[in-house]
Amino acid sequence: MEVDEMDKLDTRTLELQQSVGRLKNKMTEFIKREDEDCENMSNIPCEAISSTNETRSKETQLKSASDPLRIKKAVVVLTRLPDYKISALRPPTPRQFYSEEESLSCYDTDMDWEPGDDSSDSDYRLSGNKQKTTKSSKSNTKTRPAAQSSSRVKRNVLKPPVIISPPITKMRPNLPQEELKVDMMVLARKRFMKWQRGKIVDVITREDGRLKYKVSFEEKGKSLVSGHHIAYDNTPKLEQLYVGARVVVRSQDNKFWFQSAILAELPSRKNRLRFLVFLDDHTPLYVGLPFLRLVCRPLEDALDDIPDSSHKLFMKHYLRSWPYFPLYQYWVGESLKAELNEVQQKCKVQVIDCSLMQVIFQDNQQEWLHRGSIRLDHMTSFFEMHQENKDDSD
Repeated sequence: MEVDEMDKLDTRTLELQQSVGRLKNKMTEFIKREDEDCENMSNIPCEAISSTNETRSKETQLKSASDPLRIKKAVVVLTRLPDYKISALRPPTPRQFYSEEESLSCYDTDMDWEPGDDSSDSDYRLSGNKQKTTKSSKSNTKTRPAAQSSSRVKRNVLKPPVIISPPITKMRPNLPQEELKVDMMVLARKRFMKWQRGKIVDVITREDGRLKYKVSFEEKGKSLVSGHHIAYDNTPKLEQLYVGARVVVRSQDNKFWFQSAILAELPSRKNRLRFLVFLDDHTPLYVGLPFLRLVCRPLEDALDDIPDSSHKLFMKHYLRSWPYFPLYQYWVGESLKAELNEVQQKCKVQVIDCSLMQVIFQDNQQEWLHRGSIRLDHMTSFFEMHQENKDDSD
């Protein structure tokens, strides 16, 4: 009997243990369900629903107010800042020389210019660039005071420019010359810095074999001139032009006048596809191809035709060192000294256009100067130092 009672107790104990285990499992499952319900409730975006309802109500209001107005998704548009704004954000650097290949309009590569429509010729003239660069000059004036002060302190610090040799040559192309004959319309020199249109009425051969051409001008008068004082009346081809070529340029004051000059830059992206010329009175100009005429029979050294000795010396140095000719870097609004009426006078930079800059003197006279001109006080000192170093090396 005692054994049977012990077996019954053991059986009940087992049943109680199993029932307790079941209760524990049920409690564990219940707790898990409660936890999951809490997590689901916490993840419900109550505020988001209200905000969505609000935006929907606003959207319906806007649509009811005006049908064409619709809410669009926000789109981020990236725009490239202009060069003058990028340069304004850069820290100021000490003044240094730049070559012809390092103009302020820093484009990546040179690109040969191809003649196109003549309707865009106004972009080549300096007068067309004044309005475009005036706005940028005002913004540069406000953002460059620190650069000006640092440049005054370190004015004598010169760094050698990093120069990439361009593929352009300054050699005269070996092309056949057009024959000059009677009844041919040409441009001939009437006096210094004044060439006019006329017709060749006679060709005279001198005893030494030289040819002289008698030209009858359209605006009265006749003149007996040499071949290097005659230019073709048609627009030259691009392959006929080179750095150092003797050309004449249509005057900006009188469309019937032309002025003699030396070609100093061929079109590239760095100079906005224009030709840079130096007139015989040292005036620099950016022009387009339709404004140029090629001299028919230039001298062996085209610089021998320049009467001003100082400008002749400058052009000799320019052509000898091109394209490594040094250019000073100036900021819009900066004060400097430049020659006016054979006297160094104070002036201020108004506009910078590639290798040129427009300055205004104290008497409100405005002029365009090359950034390597001998009229600049900085370049005068540089040429003197360069000449002293050359003498010492000799």
